[in-house]
Amino acid sequence: MSNELAVKKTWLQNNWKWLLPTLLGILLYACFFTSTIAEDTTSIIQAYSDTLLYEKAIEKANKNREVLAVIGRIEPIDKLSIMEGNVLYTNHNNSVATTVRIIGVKEIGKIDIIAHKMNKEWHYQKITIRLKKQKATINVLDQE
Repeated sequence: MSNELAVKKTWLQNNWKWLLPTLLGILLYACFFTSTIAEDTTSIIQAYSDTLLYEKAIEKANKNREVLAVIGRIEPIDKLSIMEGNVLYTNHNNSVATTVRIIGVKEIGKIDIIAHKMNKEWHYQKITIRLKKQKATINVLDQE
């Protein structure tokens, strides 16, 4: 029999092979997840403050005869509609592509807006309304 002491390995020495990749994976996932949420949050906050963007688009849509015939007069967009929709700001918040829910007297749908800000004023490139029940699209403004 030998009188030598058996040196026990620490928990870290035994488990480093799976601990290191696991921690690295969690760190990468957390970085990706937080950066995506931060971008979405700033876009939604910017959309909340740009109410004029939606008001002018609804005003243009309410002047369109086809929109009035199919949907009726469109109600002003509420904050919940903006939150439910998609918003993407680019070009230092001077260009936007957004989709929000709209409610008309006769039908509901979504409005797609592409606009660019020049001299603190929105210039619309495209305004399209997609109808829910009829599965149809109305081009209010299309300058592509």
